[in-house]
Amino acid sequence: METSLPSDPKLLMRSIIQRIATGPDLSKDISREEAHLGCKAIIEGRIDPVQAAIFFIALRMKRETMDENRGVLDAVLETTRRVTAEVDEVVDIGDPYDGYNRSLPTTAFLGPLLAEFGVHCVIHGLDKVGPKYGVTARHVCAAAGIPVDLAPEQAASRLKDHAIGWTYIDQAQANPGLHNLVPFRAQMIKRQVLTTVEVLGKPIQGKLKTHFITGFVHKPYPPIYADLARNAGFDTACIVRGVEGGIVPSLRQVGRYFQYHDMGAEVEIPVDPTTLGIQQEVRAVPLPGSVTTAEGEDEIVAAIDISATAKAAAEAGLRALKGEKGAYYDSLVLSGAIILHHVGKTVTLEDAANRIRAVLDSGHAAKRVK
Repeated sequence: METSLPSDPKLLMRSIIQRIATGPDLSKDISREEAHLGCKAIIEGRIDPVQAAIFFIALRMKRETMDENRGVLDAVLETTRRVTAEVDEVVDIGDPYDGYNRSLPTTAFLGPLLAEFGVHCVIHGLDKVGPKYGVTARHVCAAAGIPVDLAPEQAASRLKDHAIGWTYIDQAQANPGLHNLVPFRAQMIKRQVLTTVEVLGKPIQGKLKTHFITGFVHKPYPPIYADLARNAGFDTACIVRGVEGGIVPSLRQVGRYFQYHDMGAEVEIPVDPTTLGIQQEVRAVPLPGSVTTAEGEDEIVAAIDISATAKAAAEAGLRALKGEKGAYYDSLVLSGAIILHHVGKTVTLEDAANRIRAVLDSGHAAKRVK
């Protein structure tokens, strides 16, 4: 830690803002420790909201450095209520916290599906946050009758339950201070660094290994996520170029994902749905017409009925877990195969896809939706 940093967080924030918010040519970067302590003070509610907003927007306007990203992640990790589950390995699925608004989300049902292979998934998220304010994993889990307000210890206990083997945990339980910033973040409108790092909070980890799974859209993000995942202590990471920034690639064209193992360098892996037996005309599971409402607020916030969409996703997910073929089924095959292969359960993606289909067709995974 830099001994010259002010011990008073308010003085530190004043010093930070004086340097990062001085225009496109004069703004200066701050150290990892400054980003850490400044963001931690914000999460703890010790900084005036106006100054907190300037902190995040100024970082975004000048573009965050990797040290600044790492520092903000340090603050998120330090303030997260993290527990170690009584299982050897955990797959941590960080789908976009702002949800889906142009297709039905499918990630929530990867938990019961992969649990059939002894792969213990932790799916995390929250109710709503910008910029999309779409349908989240929490919405879908709640619609399916899955508990969404478990304390970290309660959520972790579901992983070792042989009849369940997976869990959802909400940010409100894992990091209440960070979750309290949701209304404040809405007032800032634009995406902030918190949107990038909050998926790496690592609320539940395994005794031996923890695998990080997330999605991206824009090209600069894979190395950023890989670096942050290493700094968060994830043993492996799988960063998928998915539809709407999620972890499911397009169902109708060649996709790609980046992965590392044992903290090593990330490598790019192509994935062709057709080689996995997927023949689809749609990119993702389409929204049923009944969930569309009036014209959207803007090009990002689509107009959908959140509760109706979540219910539709939950019903379609349960049908897919019972073997009903279609885009939802294929989405689970594609994303499930990537994860199953990534964690070393199969030698090839093709074998992983075949094994996923066998479980879906058996209907056994549906019994884990509890």
